[in-house]
Amino acid sequence: MLKKQYLKSKPLCKVTFSLPVEAVEGGAEVRVVGDFNDWNWENGLAMELKKDEYVAIAELTIGRNYEFRYLVDNDHWANDWNADAYLPSPYFGVENSVVLLMEHEFSAGGHTEEAPAAAPAVKKTAPKAAKAAKDDLKKIEGIGPKIQTLLEAKGITSFGDLAKADVSLLMEILEAAGSRFKMHDPTTWPQQAKLAAEGKWEALNKLQAELKGGKR
Repeated sequence: MLKKQYLKSKPLCKVTFSLPVEAVEGGAEVRVVGDFNDWNWENGLAMELKKDEYVAIAELTIGRNYEFRYLVDNDHWANDWNADAYLPSPYFGVENSVVLLMEHEFSAGGHTEEAPAAAPAVKKTAPKAAKAAKDDLKKIEGIGPKIQTLLEAKGITSFGDLAKADVSLLMEILEAAGSRFKMHDPTTWPQQAKLAAEGKWEALNKLQAELKGGKR
């Protein structure tokens, strides 16, 4: 989750990054890495555990967008659950979280800089687009709330993401989550998701009628 506070005297925004504890999957150390620190663990923004979430704060220059993700124990990744937007990463089936920082009015030495007329449109439209990108993955036979959370933590948040995901990647996610998830078979999930993404609900219902717990 992202919270923003634009500074009045500098062209900066104080961004608070937060990630629920369950998304960390038992990890010990979490850092925010992205465009603002060259995607480097050593330069990553260390997050502090506060109650049920990890939190970190950074001051970022306004007037641009930053891609980022959360890196756990320098080993595995998690996405922000409510980023401003999501963009494809260089890796198949994986998306980066995006924080949008529009131009903002600030005063420096008595001079006031005004935001360009087009900037407010970014603020209004981008968050809505990000929410629209998320689908209810529980509509896929075999996926429940917990598995949906696991998939979202790996950047799989829409039917389109799931349709493009490799079955081997899905199995890897389940195996990493613990032994109780190994009983799930994700073989049909991409096929179901493709039908859902295309709006072919009748065909999806017919397919799901042939499945039991997502299995053939």
